[in-house]
Amino acid sequence: MTQQRYDVVIAGAGMVGATLAVALGSAGLRVAIVDRMTAEAMADQSFDGRTSAIAFGSQRAMVQLGLWPLVADDACPIKTIRVSDGPSPLFLQFDPRDLQRDPRQPAEPFGYIVENRFLRRAMHQRLLAMPNVARLLPDSIVETQSDSGSAIVHLTSGQTLHASLLVVAEGRQSSLREKLGIGLHRFDYRQTAIVCSVRHELPHGNAAQERFLPAGPFAMLPMTDDAEGHHRSSIVWTEQQAVAPLMLKLDDEAFGVEINRRFGDYLGKVTPVGGRWAFPLALQLAENYTAPRAVLVGDAAHGIHPIAGQGLNLGLRDAAALAEILVDAARLGLDIGAADILSSYARWRRFDILTMATVTDGLNRLFASDAPPIRLLRDAGLGLVNRTTPLKRVFMRHAMGALGDLPRLIRGQAL
Repeated sequence: MTQQRYDVVIAGAGMVGATLAVALGSAGLRVAIVDRMTAEAMADQSFDGRTSAIAFGSQRAMVQLGLWPLVADDACPIKTIRVSDGPSPLFLQFDPRDLQRDPRQPAEPFGYIVENRFLRRAMHQRLLAMPNVARLLPDSIVETQSDSGSAIVHLTSGQTLHASLLVVAEGRQSSLREKLGIGLHRFDYRQTAIVCSVRHELPHGNAAQERFLPAGPFAMLPMTDDAEGHHRSSIVWTEQQAVAPLMLKLDDEAFGVEINRRFGDYLGKVTPVGGRWAFPLALQLAENYTAPRAVLVGDAAHGIHPIAGQGLNLGLRDAAALAEILVDAARLGLDIGAADILSSYARWRRFDILTMATVTDGLNRLFASDAPPIRLLRDAGLGLVNRTTPLKRVFMRHAMGALGDLPRLIRGQAL
């Protein structure tokens, strides 16, 4: 058995946990990151076929952390966002040129669509180059406790880690959250997200499209062309729990027909490629974000509906905010695991988290109703926003992760 001392131990080497490790490691803190899976397994396409929308603010943080050059070639810029309500002819279209002060300059994209496997690969590639970051993969935490000066973490491998702070980044099903005595508020949407990639005959024009249907939103997100030059998009298809298993059993031809039925044929024939994944959807919020010598980030703290593609961006803002607080405290010689330091993180993040949870939950409920009066109201709202440039700008800046009390990394500044 061995005992080792770190500044921070991170439980969970997914995208939020690994980004936090990169941020803290680049600032000189001693970090151990623990996960039951290897980095190679997490970067395998069979593990997770999802893509993520990397908002403009999150992309700026990745540039600062040296991550973006490692994924830029596999990132598809989002140049237009189009939102429609089922068969209604009215729609809401966002164009980043509406945000430009100088029309002669090229418009910044809203963000980028990147396959999760490429993000994970880049993050762990950066961590490998950091001698002050220990990647304990595969391993797992079996017990944790705290005293007045440190968090004590016992691993399956027999190692015991001592750190000023334990960060829980294990995701929605976090076992450590429960062991720390942090409760969870959860609402089951009774919906399933079906995720896959498709090829299509016509180019997508870098447009992200979301169509609201009674069963839930249906998103078509632009991806880079594959090695053979085929046009590709990522599908995030929200379906009723009872219907989703039937869709997943269809062969590729029938599955493509169902996609066209829901989304139209504006991209020509659609052909599913690769695997299909299904994820049950629920809103969940941790009762607290902190415990003695411990803090929650990412999906361990909050899980929201994918209706706006903001789940990962919310977690990356957690990581950026926590990194800023911890690095600033360490530079002042303060105890980075002290209760007042962690409370400042919880206060900073609470408003953003609750706002995003409320907005995504409200949108899902609003568009789930097919009653004619509600549909008429929705369509009128879409048309009004589409004609009101100042209001559109607020929505666009929100989608880009450029509103609110933002951490330095999200603003494109160094820690």
